[in-house]
Amino acid sequence: MADNRGVVYLGSGKVEVQDISYPDLVLHEGPGVPKENAGRKCEHGVIIKNIVTNICGSDQHMVRGRTTAPEGLVLGHEITGEIVEVGRDVEFLKKGDIVSVPFNVACGRCKMCRRQDTHICQNVNPERPGGAYGYVDMGGWVGGQSEYVMVPYADFQLLKFPDKDLAMEKILDLTMLSDIFPTGYHGAVNAGVTSGSTVYVAGAGPVGLAAAHSAQLLGAAVVIVGDLKEERLKQARSFGCETINLQEHDDVGEQIEQILGVPEVDCGIDAVGFEAYGHGTNHEEAPAAVLNTMMDVVEAGGKFGVPGIYVTDDPGAKDQDAMHGSLKVRFGLGWSKAHSFATGQTPAMKYQRQLMNAILHGKADIANVVNATVISLDEAPQGYKDFDSGVAKKFVIDPHGMVRK
Repeated sequence: MADNRGVVYLGSGKVEVQDISYPDLVLHEGPGVPKENAGRKCEHGVIIKNIVTNICGSDQHMVRGRTTAPEGLVLGHEITGEIVEVGRDVEFLKKGDIVSVPFNVACGRCKMCRRQDTHICQNVNPERPGGAYGYVDMGGWVGGQSEYVMVPYADFQLLKFPDKDLAMEKILDLTMLSDIFPTGYHGAVNAGVTSGSTVYVAGAGPVGLAAAHSAQLLGAAVVIVGDLKEERLKQARSFGCETINLQEHDDVGEQIEQILGVPEVDCGIDAVGFEAYGHGTNHEEAPAAVLNTMMDVVEAGGKFGVPGIYVTDDPGAKDQDAMHGSLKVRFGLGWSKAHSFATGQTPAMKYQRQLMNAILHGKADIANVVNATVISLDEAPQGYKDFDSGVAKKFVIDPHGMVRK
């Protein structure tokens, strides 16, 4: 049996590449695995040799100690690879297929999956709706920042690339289909972006950049990106976005007015989430800052999408309310302006195929948009440190040296 290695969370600020078990078609007892899920047989699954697997900002929340993630958790939910073993009950996939794995673990059988809400599947996590690989409170499914990983419900979940040679040629774009591209696109769709829209995107990390590019694909006239780091804003400008440096300006509406002539946008996207900071000289954590900004700058009757993560338990929060996900949001302002907004994890499968086609046919340039940067598995701990410092890069782990030249 082949060996396996993966990126393991060892407590706040600590990750390490360790030897881990080679996967089989069973979810074994382990860190974060609910008792009811331990021993779950997955003959409907496959074993994947990871070609590429990415570091996500969502992973950083755990690594910073801002969740209740258990030590020993194998990280990683952005997975693209080659099938090397097929379960008995898999009918439509075969060894050698190259596939994208949506980060949501979903059964394909429950009420939620049948209506395409795969982010809140009712059958893969006994503790709450929704499952994911290598993530806190998401069913204990082993993460994919590794050499090999098991993926259940393969026929339902996996997106097979139609041409293997073209897939390898476009692999740095296609790896974004597992999470951040659908997540950014979902934020833009929920915000109601359409032809001629003016859009404000809060956050120029990879998801924010993916959301900005998605807004462009949907026909937005102007996309304005706000962030605290100039390096990230430079990346946003590289593909045609307007930008606001939030360290230099605390009045977002005023800055929008300088760009558009009015202090409001048609719609907005919160790609920051609960680890938000105050604007201007206020560099303290302010977890409701982005939501309140959206209610201020999105026009009356407008929409905003919230792909940024908010959690129910944040042990690193500055106050007792925020520790339990209670934020001081100006809901009355949003109500008075008749806003609507959508939250929650992204049902990645809902968008994967159309975004794959956009990549394969040259309509989307997502790898360049997020500055995809290839590293080895052994370089992953340093990648986490660099990403945490705010560099304008999306780190793509190449566990088997299949991408690096």
